[in-house]
Amino acid sequence: MKIVVRKLSDEEKNNLGIYDWPIWTKDISTFNWHYESMEECYIIEGEVEISTEDGTIVHFGADDFVSFPKGLVCTWHVKQAVRKHYRFE
Repeated sequence: MKIVVRKLSDEEKNNLGIYDWPIWTKDISTFNWHYESMEECYIIEGEVEISTEDGTIVHFGADDFVSFPKGLVCTWHVKQAVRKHYRFE
């Protein structure tokens, strides 16, 4: 299972309607998470490191678009407080 991090153009953000998605916030912390459905999110601010069960480490932060696959089990390490737009599918 792979976490995908990429940059989006303004046109892609508008086409996806990202700015209409809900906003989630989290202070500096570490917590475990299991994705019961696929999530896409756009990081407004903050810095995060994700570690997965297979030892993969993924970093992302402000202005990144991130996709998490259904079934992923991971640990979030929030390095700087996060604000993100998100949607589950």
